[in-house]
Amino acid sequence: MARDRLRLPLALVAAVVVAEAAVWLLRPGDEVIEPAQVSARSYFSAADLARARDFRRPQLALSLGILVVEAGVLVLLVRRPPRLLRGPFRRPLLAAALAGAILSVLADAAPLPLKAIARARAQDVGLVTQSWPGWAGDLLKGSGIGALFAGVGAAAGIGLMRRLPRGWWAPGAVVVVAFGAATVYVAPVALDPLFNDFAPLREGPVRADVLALSRRAGVEVGEVYAMDASRRTTAANAYVAGLGSTKRVVLYDTLLENFDRAEIRLVVAHELAHVRYRDVPNGLLYVALVSPLALLAAARLTDRLAPAPLRRGDRAGPATLPALALSIALVSTAVTFVSNQLSRRVEARADSYALTLTGEPEPFIAFERRITLRNVADPDPPAWATALLATHPSTVQRIGIGEAYASGGR
Repeated sequence: MARDRLRLPLALVAAVVVAEAAVWLLRPGDEVIEPAQVSARSYFSAADLARARDFRRPQLALSLGILVVEAGVLVLLVRRPPRLLRGPFRRPLLAAALAGAILSVLADAAPLPLKAIARARAQDVGLVTQSWPGWAGDLLKGSGIGALFAGVGAAAGIGLMRRLPRGWWAPGAVVVVAFGAATVYVAPVALDPLFNDFAPLREGPVRADVLALSRRAGVEVGEVYAMDASRRTTAANAYVAGLGSTKRVVLYDTLLENFDRAEIRLVVAHELAHVRYRDVPNGLLYVALVSPLALLAAARLTDRLAPAPLRRGDRAGPATLPALALSIALVSTAVTFVSNQLSRRVEARADSYALTLTGEPEPFIAFERRITLRNVADPDPPAWATALLATHPSTVQRIGIGEAYASGGR
């Protein structure tokens, strides 16, 4: 009995330890320029800092509130599973798929007022250009895609639990990795175009810079696309997506239209670093390393939260889904807190590589300042928020990398 009580905490600790070990294994080392110590007040006015804090910190509270509401829906369903989930069902896997899709829609809809408040605040500071009906349409499309994925995942999860009640987490980890790889491969060509239009970067100075930088970096980038981000936002950004034949660099049109050529070169060089160092495949490798023990922890937590009949030996069914979904959400949140360390270090390496490839620290520092102002970002957020939630270094840390490079340091 004592050993049974220890299974859950031991599995949770093991999941976190393995996640930390995977961060250590994949963490960039000497390629990263260690940032110089800089002060936000040296680059931003008091008004700039106040505006960023007044916008971003309530937005952070709203984002956390959305997560709490979504988790609250699952907690409520775990404590009081609806009678419709209890069966009996002639086709339990089909019922699980339907129940999973409905749970996904409920979790999306419950925090809708908080999402609307966050959007209205973004509109007030000039970040949002999309109409409310357009935003509602995006929510419906996103909810529909989420419901489809949740339905398939629910059927797969319950199917594995019914066939392998004690060891379903092992093949479940294989499914997670395969699904992740398939999504990364398919998303640029099947999912992203549902929300934005993409066009190959037209001939001109920027495309010439992209080709020259890619030759200098010795990487094959696939295609470079411009995305019509301005239909939704004034914020600027860029990213790398896809695997194999779908690999691509995507630049926001707001970046191309509002930043100068030297700044865009630095952004392109940053994205080329992700290609050079195979950061997307390495992200999937991280998932492969972490998912087995993470799912084991989720399995142990599901056993603890599941309805009493299941704990007495009944087979899993739709009534198990709230406990399963809540368990996966809690464990994945803990693992994400750990994995964000790796993400920040990877992004710091991409910044370092961009500086090394272009040799232009002044435009780099200017760009970091300008994009922070344009995106109404907090250049120096609270340390706890960076440590737990940030996937990128803070602006002051990124400026510090530029200053360190300019002074010849690493």
